[in-house]
Amino acid sequence: MININCDLTDLRAFLTVVETRSFVRAAEALNLSQSAISRRLRKLEETVGAPLLERTTRHVAPTAVGKEMVPLVMRMLDEFDRSLFAIRDLGARRGGLVTIACLPMPAFYFLPRVIKVFNAEYPNIRVRILDLSANDGLQAVERGEVEFGINFAGALDEDLTFEPLLEDPFVLLCRNDHPLAQREIVEWADLAEHRLIGVHRASANRTLIDSALARQNIKLSWFYEVAHLSTSLGLVEAGLGVSVLPRMATPKEPHHMLVSRALGAPRVTRTVGLLRRRNASLSPAAQRFMEILMSRPISEW
Repeated sequence: MININCDLTDLRAFLTVVETRSFVRAAEALNLSQSAISRRLRKLEETVGAPLLERTTRHVAPTAVGKEMVPLVMRMLDEFDRSLFAIRDLGARRGGLVTIACLPMPAFYFLPRVIKVFNAEYPNIRVRILDLSANDGLQAVERGEVEFGINFAGALDEDLTFEPLLEDPFVLLCRNDHPLAQREIVEWADLAEHRLIGVHRASANRTLIDSALARQNIKLSWFYEVAHLSTSLGLVEAGLGVSVLPRMATPKEPHHMLVSRALGAPRVTRTVGLLRRRNASLSPAAQRFMEILMSRPISEW
């Protein structure tokens, strides 16, 4: 790991130039001269060992390395500002920020109710949700862009820990007038004669399904492929086919047209849980958020 030896003003100068895309506007915002901004950026680039900004006569933009640094710098400055605020105000008016990387489905399924309870207890603490795919969410935790993630179990780096929250089995989603809707349990072999809607093969959900079925010598033929699970619902509702989705991705309330059915053996499920860096300490706000989240079973949120 590179030890970056720089001060907060260097980081603020970098982030402000990126946000304003101008040395002039950044200097005005920070009440510094343009030459001071330039010196701080050169110092930061020397410390990192790579250019962070591309400068032309018309615009300023982050380089590839600069783009990677932006979320880290934002998190560092947020944590510093939050710590100072906490020291100045230890009462009920305490402010702060909790940053979470969350799969889109949990972000919709139960996270809003957790935030509502948390917000009632800490009304001035902001919550930033990065609703990301499983792979992107894992990388956000690894890089320290977020304090923790809500993801599903997979191949984890030894520097990460995973604490299970719930099991989310895959189910069949179809229209209520579809022949398969008449069955309580649908076998995987029954899907062969129907047009299947699934997420694209590069997704973690698709990998999980294909791997589990391959062990049983079962192969599905996906007629439609989509990037987002939610897109499948619209295609099923339009009568274009049936879909295999995590139960969490299906309508939570009774739907006027869509129904879900259990799938037979092999039972394919994903384990959703909390993803953290192993030796990283949480801010008090993030620690309290996790305590509220885990204070009851996910099914009760």
